[in-house]
Amino acid sequence: MSLYSIGEVARICGINPVTLRAWQRRYGLLKPQRTEGGHRLFNDDDLDTIRTILGWINRGIPVGQVKSLLEGKVEALPGGWSQGEHRLLTALQDGRSNKVRQLIIELGREYPAASFVNNILRPLRKRLSSGDSRLLMMRSQLDGLIIEHAVMCMNAARKRPGTPATLTGWGHTDSTELWLEAIVRCEEGMQVEILPVPLDEPHLENLSGSQILLWSEGKLTQIQRQRLLNWVEQGLSIILLGSSAVILSAGEDESHEDPEPALLPHDESHTILQMVPVRKEGKK
Repeated sequence: MSLYSIGEVARICGINPVTLRAWQRRYGLLKPQRTEGGHRLFNDDDLDTIRTILGWINRGIPVGQVKSLLEGKVEALPGGWSQGEHRLLTALQDGRSNKVRQLIIELGREYPAASFVNNILRPLRKRLSSGDSRLLMMRSQLDGLIIEHAVMCMNAARKRPGTPATLTGWGHTDSTELWLEAIVRCEEGMQVEILPVPLDEPHLENLSGSQILLWSEGKLTQIQRQRLLNWVEQGLSIILLGSSAVILSAGEDESHEDPEPALLPHDESHTILQMVPVRKEGKK
């Protein structure tokens, strides 16, 4: 049976080594072997267990309940994501910033970044956006702590090998979404730099050496579509994110006449499009 280091397991299963350590130490979900030097070694059975854990978590099961599920002792209870959201909301309502900070770090270790961001942080921000000034104040406090956590993730990612990436907003966007996306991309192995102020006229040509993550909201205008095509023809590697990508991927945009470069769905689970440069063959 093959053996894998924690770094190899992280790449195979798409999960942060910090999360794997938390599942082992705090929850007893994993029991890896050890080398003589004390390094963890996982086998194929461990990989199957990790995939099973991810399956439960993606259904919203609290990580603290997973061990009993793996052992067949209890039935799954619904509402795991709402429990995490409620814990953060309670701490915000009580004005306990340090508690919120602690919970963000704790939940960020326990869950894959995409699950944490998409199922807890984004729903909580939406909940706080549809209320009075007191709720908006709490959202502002939460946003500050999200940015703080994102910076921590970005600094940690720079200490590991990874793909350089620049994340920026295009047009009128919610700037906190950039920081949330950075948390997710850092776990995916990117070394993210953020341009925190969304730009109406970004000059992406200056970022040619980096993977470009472009966040945009709403239906792209014809001028914006043409700019995208021009950037790609220049050889820039662009991943379009936000609702603009959702609209394009859903086929709601009226223009389908541009033969190249190709606009290809990149990852259905993250509602993004990747702008893929088309290499033209020379004349024979």
